Amino acid sequence: MNTKVLSDLYNKVKGKSPHQITELPSSGSNRRYFRLSAENGEESLIGVIGTSDEENKAFIYMAGHFHKKGLPVPEVLAVSDDGMAYVQNDLGDTLLFQAIEKGRLTRSFSPDEKELLAKTIRKLPDVQFAGAEGMDFSVCYPVESFDERSIMWDLNYFKYCFLKATGLDFSEDKLEDDFQTLAGVLMKSDTDTFMYRDFQSRNVMIRDGQPWFIDFQGGRRGPFYYDVASFLWQAKANLPDSLRHELLGYYLEALNKYYPIGEKEFMANLRHFVLFRTLQVLGAYGFRGYFEKKPHFMQSVPYAIENLRALLHEPYAEYPYLNELLNRLVRMKQFTDALDKKKLTVRVFSFAYKKGIPNDTTGNGGGYVFDCRAINNPGKYERYKPFTGLDRQVIEFLETDGEVLTFLDHCYALVDSSVERYLERGFTNLMIAFGCTGGQHRSVYCAQHMAEHIAAKYKAQVELIHREQDIEQTFPIKE
Repeated sequence: MNTKVLSDLYNKVKGKSPHQITELPSSGSNRRYFRLSAENGEESLIGVIGTSDEENKAFIYMAGHFHKKGLPVPEVLAVSDDGMAYVQNDLGDTLLFQAIEKGRLTRSFSPDEKELLAKTIRKLPDVQFAGAEGMDFSVCYPVESFDERSIMWDLNYFKYCFLKATGLDFSEDKLEDDFQTLAGVLMKSDTDTFMYRDFQSRNVMIRDGQPWFIDFQGGRRGPFYYDVASFLWQAKANLPDSLRHELLGYYLEALNKYYPIGEKEFMANLRHFVLFRTLQVLGAYGFRGYFEKKPHFMQSVPYAIENLRALLHEPYAEYPYLNELLNRLVRMKQFTDALDKKKLTVRVFSFAYKKGIPNDTTGNGGGYVFDCRAINNPGKYERYKPFTGLDRQVIEFLETDGEVLTFLDHCYALVDSSVERYLERGFTNLMIAFGCTGGQHRSVYCAQHMAEHIAAKYKAQVELIHREQDIEQTFPIKE
């Protein structure tokens, strides 16, 4: 189908032909999008040419239904006779995904970015509950409801398009048993609400600071938990846990007017949908990446694997074989290598001030430098000169008056706050250095204890360098 049909539809709405028709980038679907503009650049509309009559019909019906409900969706203004093309109002070019780009990349979301996310999640219950009122779900495409069959489709999508493509060996029989159990658990939370299904930041437009919802043609009747999992655990949204928890609170507040539920019960049900959605997304990434050779989707796989790895910290005892299989999956070298590149490495130095502060070889500009010279110095005494801060004699001297312990407690508090933020934001390097007069006693003691403290408390690579003693040690990453 050429763009003449879109030009005719524009003419039907505006009473004149468009001056310019510009094709817009497509996403994961086969639909084609165009911006139709007047000569002065104003009065633009978005034209859509679809490949599926049923999919187009579903979107056009839902858009009209939601628009009548006063929900923020594009209004379909004209449809071709065959139903394969239509024009809708232009919501602009800003996706929520783009609007939160700095936060996604740094895992440090600005107040404005957080507000956009909050506005979006607060509006979701309106779409799910008010949007479901009076809806004819028989129009939904490809199925009208979230049922056991559609659940198994998605789980097998994961199995055949992603899991098998990794080369991981597994028992299909045992896996199918757990898939059946998971489907049963999900179906217990079924509600008579609209399930958007692909509710994520790429399907939300921002216009005049407000969220508008697009690409809901795959929606159906189903449980509201699914959309929460889809939005807050979107792989490349890269939301830190603290922000995710905050947004969950906003959602529960908005949900309360439609469906009062306690946070404990909500979270207990939600975790199963987060697992299911993560597997479904990996299936989609596998199909688009492994089979269709689209690099954009393969680039998203490490983020989804990291989500899955975090989920497995709390085992899914209900699905023992699936739980064990997924733990093997996230430990596969092809995924751990990609994740290791994102892991935080903390380098801890001891040094002598007279030889200069250690250089930061990562190019990040250094981190903390702690001056240990105010601590009582064992080096003043002849009997301690043969020893270092690693030896029992020096350790006992330093700890006897407690001065070094108080000093380190203050250092721990500062460093812990940074390590936690670095891990949350996905930063990869932090440098900590302790200096004293000779780089032998006090700085060595402090650097050693700091390195052991971080290695025991956090999942970070810790590299310890006693520069003047020519001693290096790497600590294993905490499991």
